[in-house]
Amino acid sequence: MLESHHTNLRRVTYLVLDEADRMLDMGFEPQMKKIVSQIRPDRQTLYWSATQPKVVIGSQDLKAKHSIQQHVDIVTENQKYNKLVKLLDDIMDGSRILIFMDMKKGCDQITRQLRMDGWPALSIHGDKSQAERDWVLSESKAGKSPIMTATDVAARGLDVKDVKYVINYDFPGS
Repeated sequence: MLESHHTNLRRVTYLVLDEADRMLDMGFEPQMKKIVSQIRPDRQTLYWSATQPKVVIGSQDLKAKHSIQQHVDIVTENQKYNKLVKLLDDIMDGSRILIFMDMKKGCDQITRQLRMDGWPALSIHGDKSQAERDWVLSESKAGKSPIMTATDVAARGLDVKDVKYVINYDFPGS
């Protein structure tokens, strides 16, 4: 129909290819490319397959602890800090608590507010010097400051034992 110019695909905004992997396996790549080249470039494209191979990310030897409980509370931006303080009131028993923030600025602001409200909190993020990060980690490990706020960037490679609670203050981007 396309080759005989009985129709065209210039107005297609959504392209859905079902069993795309099978079409590629069967050698239809040139035909698929020809069809796709005739569709507008700002389209949305979906590839579907019921026979997707199993994907493994990371080591298959690693297993999550079954005793970990996850709780999700969805609150407005204005309710977040008060919800955090109420949660800390409920769970604080001297155990280590790690609170993840989205941005360095927010990390510092929340840590400052927690400290002003009497909570033993310190922050760690990419703008801190290595000496500052080492000091924060040593304070946390010694139990002097059991609450640590961190950005996800700073959290990579952190090895803090006996963290009892992990709180995502901001919805994690990864």
